[in-house]
Amino acid sequence: MQSSTRQPGLDTLRALAIVLVFANHYMSFVTDEPTFGVASKIGWTGVDLFFALSGYLIGNQILAGLRAGHFSMARFAARRLLRTLPNYYVVLALYAFWPPFIDGTRHAPWWEYLTFTLNLGLVPGTRFSHSWSLCVEEQFYFVLPAVALLIARCRGAVALGWFALACGVAAGMLFREMGWQAARPPQWGNSAFYTEVYYATLCRFDELLAGVALAMIRQCHAPLWARITSFGNWTLAAGLLVTALAMKLFLDDHFGHAVTVFGYPLLALGFALLVLAALSPASLLARVSVPGAGSVAVWSYAIYLTHKQLCVVLAKALRPAGIDPGGPAGIAILAVASLAAGWLLYKVVETPFMLLREKYVPAATRQPLPAGASV
Repeated sequence: MQSSTRQPGLDTLRALAIVLVFANHYMSFVTDEPTFGVASKIGWTGVDLFFALSGYLIGNQILAGLRAGHFSMARFAARRLLRTLPNYYVVLALYAFWPPFIDGTRHAPWWEYLTFTLNLGLVPGTRFSHSWSLCVEEQFYFVLPAVALLIARCRGAVALGWFALACGVAAGMLFREMGWQAARPPQWGNSAFYTEVYYATLCRFDELLAGVALAMIRQCHAPLWARITSFGNWTLAAGLLVTALAMKLFLDDHFGHAVTVFGYPLLALGFALLVLAALSPASLLARVSVPGAGSVAVWSYAIYLTHKQLCVVLAKALRPAGIDPGGPAGIAILAVASLAAGWLLYKVVETPFMLLREKYVPAATRQPLPAGASV
């Protein structure tokens, strides 16, 4: 999972993403109030930042392999599954068998958890519901390479690839329009909105395409990539501005029709610009290493899986002891516990499987694509 040469900017963004998610879940499931202020209210966007990062990293991996002529769908799938399944299934077992994680909640059919399809028709309040975003990513990880392989075999593959990306973004807006009409949420939202729009793959996959667009530029338009990455601080400023605008729109009218249709791709654009800034060598984001961000970034997947229910369980234990989960001591205890649980899962489960992956399914293969394939 880890590269020998880490990129501080990407680490900072990944760490920021999990901090935002933590802040939002803390409000929604621990204190029922914005404990971390605006970060709590808008913290759900941390998932969207993860989407932009994943879109770029996976897209870049696939397109680089296609261009080099050694991309293997089987190898890609094996590496992705070894990356995601071990941690996920261990935590899923806790939600299935460990009483503190069960806690009277209802579960969906278990095959939906096992196949990463839980998000399809997901009702809020379902056990392990925050795994919906992992479902969207897993589904995307297997659709994207298949589509890329098909396009790579076509004449004018690069132009066709850009056309497919544009159609994907337009389709995402269309599906959100349809979902919003089906849910008709009031100003404060409703359960149907989350089922029809927020959790739905077809309403969220276009956000990953913003990251894929960056990968397309890098792999297919090298001179353009060299030029745009030379303006890193301007890109950073633009990313902050667009992201702030999108967040303001969501804070003002989170469940509104226009924000639902157009707000998510706007947010994805802002985060994609931040990812681009992180990849621009001269930018402040790329040059400054935030203390601890690298470690939090490495543990972020494990933290994401474990932190929500762990905080719920620990908060219940703290209150009888006179410790307020919304106070400084309670926040410190739950934050440290979330980091510790993520680190433990990373060390005990994720790391051994990553070592096995590198030993038995290394990244590169010399198996060429069929004649005529190009990207």
